[in-house]
Amino acid sequence: MTRKLYVLNGPNLNMLGQREPELYGSATLEDVRADCVRLADELGLDLFFAQSNAEHQIVEWLHDAYREKATVVINPAGFSFRSIPVLDALRMLDAAIVEIHITNIHARDAAHQNSLVSSVARVVIAGAGVFGYELAIRAADRLTGEANG
Repeated sequence: MTRKLYVLNGPNLNMLGQREPELYGSATLEDVRADCVRLADELGLDLFFAQSNAEHQIVEWLHDAYREKATVVINPAGFSFRSIPVLDALRMLDAAIVEIHITNIHARDAAHQNSLVSSVARVVIAGAGVFGYELAIRAADRLTGEANG
């Protein structure tokens, strides 16, 4: 049985590599996607990787993840701090949720420190740069293996 993994990215992450490179680095979202595809293939995961600036689209993908019983890695970006719809959609999931942030949100200004998503995530990875995606996928794979094993 193939294990389904959703890697979802919130607003402005389509601008990786261009937006505030001193904070987010020079890797693009396409670079991140390619790394995630490679790792998912290595681990035998069926990967769905997507980004949207639209809250409703993230919610729809979370509904799809629910229906597919998928594990979710999410970089909610700006939706972390104020999006009750994203939080409510995440609460529906039966599978593990891993939250990822490229920067250490706990060391940033007050508006970027308290993620609502963290309240439902099994694992939170922050501040590891885009390498955090690899850590998040490996954590999701381990959590899924524990749940099925």
